[in-house]
Amino acid sequence: MDLTEGTRQEKTARSKKMMLWFGIGSLIMSFSALISAFIVSSKQRKDKDWLSSYDLPNAFYISVAIILLSSLTFVLAKKALKQNNRQMTTVWLLVTFILGVGFVFSQFEGFRQIIQAGYNFTGPTSNITMSYIYLIAVVHILHVIAGLICILVVIYNHFKQKYNTNNMLGLELAANFWHFVDLLWLVLFLFLYFFRDII
Repeated sequence: MDLTEGTRQEKTARSKKMMLWFGIGSLIMSFSALISAFIVSSKQRKDKDWLSSYDLPNAFYISVAIILLSSLTFVLAKKALKQNNRQMTTVWLLVTFILGVGFVFSQFEGFRQIIQAGYNFTGPTSNITMSYIYLIAVVHILHVIAGLICILVVIYNHFKQKYNTNNMLGLELAANFWHFVDLLWLVLFLFLYFFRDII
């Protein structure tokens, strides 16, 4: 495809989508580095202070369901906008935002459960395994918060009637980032869940 073809609006849309994918690529590399550090540490400290078996907090299981559901509601918001149903677009965008906030709260509940199990992030009651889990989850939460800010911008622009069936760029960009953040947590959760049985 010739990237020089098309209207100015089409060229702008392509460039913004490309920038988003470059950003997502850099985030994938960042989280890959965290996972690699987790694996390397588990090998180096296996016979020292690494937990050979750990339980993820129940709230993390709930957070997986919440964030996957939020991806579905974002899809429904986009579908409603394509059908020019502004009211349902508003409803699904608000539901997506609420679910995103619910995800963040469920993560903090997970931290509370880890602390109740006797593991703090730092200090004498900390453990390197759980500290890594804290770190991975916190860095992901920061990106979820960035996604929530994007959703708020989309909701604001939607109320300003900026989007329609012919102009959905802002919503599409926010949706793509949100789906990535959702999929990322699913991958991180599955890694943390199954890796404990591999050590």
